[in-house]
Amino acid sequence: MQKITPFLWFDGRAEEAMNFYTAIFKNSRIGNITRYGETGPGPVGTVMSATFQLDGQEFIALNGGPHFTFSPAISFFVNCETQEEVDELWEKLSAGGEKQQCGWLKDRFGVSWQIIPSALGEMLHGPDAEKSKRVMQAMLKMDKIDIKKLQLAYEQS
Repeated sequence: MQKITPFLWFDGRAEEAMNFYTAIFKNSRIGNITRYGETGPGPVGTVMSATFQLDGQEFIALNGGPHFTFSPAISFFVNCETQEEVDELWEKLSAGGEKQQCGWLKDRFGVSWQIIPSALGEMLHGPDAEKSKRVMQAMLKMDKIDIKKLQLAYEQS
């Protein structure tokens, strides 16, 4: 069991979100599901709480009602190795949600994600401050991160 597990509070859409996320990420699975019974407080048979894994990372989902909503102050950072991975996750996670600046998006449940290629971190933390500055300026103009455009900015003389 992992020490720290993200716990996501949904308003009646925990099962839908869990199914959505596990269909997107490789090495994912649905774990235990607890459903509301006759005593409620949710509708009989609907998910009260559930566990699931996304790429091996454990999560817990709860249908807790409308009392709390998601905020971009908490997001999930997804480290991507290729442009193809960035493109696929960007499109799938943003479907029905909102594409935002600098690799951020909000999915259809209101959860914020950062879809970031590992190459970005490598270029931003490289030894040449001018190159890193150009990469940062290029990234700030992007919604979905484009590795080739970052490389062009990095290699610019």
